[in-house]
Amino acid sequence: MSTPKTSWPEVVGWPATAAVMQINKDRPDVSIEVIPVGATVQPGYNPGRVRVFFDAGNSRGLVAETPMVG
Repeated sequence: MSTPKTSWPEVVGWPATAAVMQINKDRPDVSIEVIPVGATVQPGYNPGRVRVFFDAGNSRGLVAETPMVG
């Protein structure tokens, strides 16, 4: 049995929609939050969540940071 994936550095620079589809494919057991960079988020670790931060100033909505579980 392999360890579940916990981060997706390969999706940085991808459109957020494509990143969400890849993360969902790898980890269908987590919820995914898509958030613009700079937005206020609730602090705290959640092992069932992945946050995808995207550049809202870019018309393509590209992923700006490595998404990770938490």
